[in-house]
Amino acid sequence: MANGELRCSGISAAQLAAEFKTPTFFLDEDDFRTRALNWNTELTNAFGPQAGRVYYAAKAFMCVEVARWIADLGIGIDVCTGGELAVALKGGIKGENIELHGNNKSVEEIEQAVAAGVGTIVMDSLFEIERVATAAKAAGKVQRVLLRLTPGIEAHTHESIATAHEDVKFGFSIASGAAWQAITETKKHSSLDLRGFHSHIGSQIFETEPFAIAAQRLIELLAKYKNEFKSQLPELDLGGGYGIAYLENESEIQAADVLSRLASEVKKMCAKYSLDVPKISIEPGRAIVGPSMFTLYTVGTTKVVTLENGSTRNYVSVDGGMSDNLRTSLYGAEYTAIIANRESAAKKIATRIVGKHCETGDIVIKDIDLPDDIRPGDLLATPATGAYGRSMATNYNHISRPPVVAIKDGKARVILRRESIEDLLRLDI
Repeated sequence: MANGELRCSGISAAQLAAEFKTPTFFLDEDDFRTRALNWNTELTNAFGPQAGRVYYAAKAFMCVEVARWIADLGIGIDVCTGGELAVALKGGIKGENIELHGNNKSVEEIEQAVAAGVGTIVMDSLFEIERVATAAKAAGKVQRVLLRLTPGIEAHTHESIATAHEDVKFGFSIASGAAWQAITETKKHSSLDLRGFHSHIGSQIFETEPFAIAAQRLIELLAKYKNEFKSQLPELDLGGGYGIAYLENESEIQAADVLSRLASEVKKMCAKYSLDVPKISIEPGRAIVGPSMFTLYTVGTTKVVTLENGSTRNYVSVDGGMSDNLRTSLYGAEYTAIIANRESAAKKIATRIVGKHCETGDIVIKDIDLPDDIRPGDLLATPATGAYGRSMATNYNHISRPPVVAIKDGKARVILRRESIEDLLRLDI
């Protein structure tokens, strides 16, 4: 902030709004790169020679330019659809540095992945084992694979983004024996090279304990595998889901903390079962891109509403909403916001920031205290919108999706342009 005005790499919010209009996502390229490299460095520090690969989780946010950054940084990328795979390849990421997962990959997506030389396919069902084996055999290849396992953990996060308990669509349950069945089925196919196991326990998790418990349960299965087959699987992918700060009273989970805890647990469990420490990979997405991006809106209207208890709330309507930030409506995610174009010494009052869609649930921030002099034309900035903002964006009410603008060294450039009316009409026959 400078004189009450938000600035990014020296560029004021007013300048950004004038040049790129609103709503727009602004991405700090240096911050993105720094965070990605930090996770890579801390993985190496924690596991040394047994550090595997940092796979950036493309689902958080993905475009061709970001794929170019990933390729330049030398880390990997995790994709879960043919579309994400296509963007990764277009951005110059080598197939060997790509991991494909997802609970319902089509035959076409699997064939595309095999043809592209994708380094690892994470298999999620017995049907997929057959499909990947068939595709690899037809291509004359032996495909490296992992099995996604459900370790039976109730991670402390919203139920919509918890992924490791038993009643969930992802993976093979360890407790029920489904994981062992998947192992035996995979071993039947000479076109599959089973490298190890994959686990992802959920998203926006702030504790290290759930990650450690997941590692324990996967290593116990590694030990059972070694006893049965007299050889050890060499890899574990422990997923991502590391929490970031959305509100002023929150602190993001630190790469050094969670990875040192994981390393301690993995090494202890491997020693217990006389196993070599496997290659350990992780999949941070939100933790890299989330804090690196903010959304800039323009206020359109304000309206003071009197509630049933006699109190009042100021409804501040912006030129975006659930079409560019679905998380609030989808599972009650919380954000904060600031006036980005000026200082205000006005009294703060109960405020709700809402969008322009024809839905009562079109809410950006449900409860926040903001100055009572907010007026049409003011700019509002919502930080930490890099993860699942633009990637979940929709055309609801036929609104065009916002652009993404990268900022670096005092310069701003569009890396994903704003959709036009022509784009919205292009698919109509």
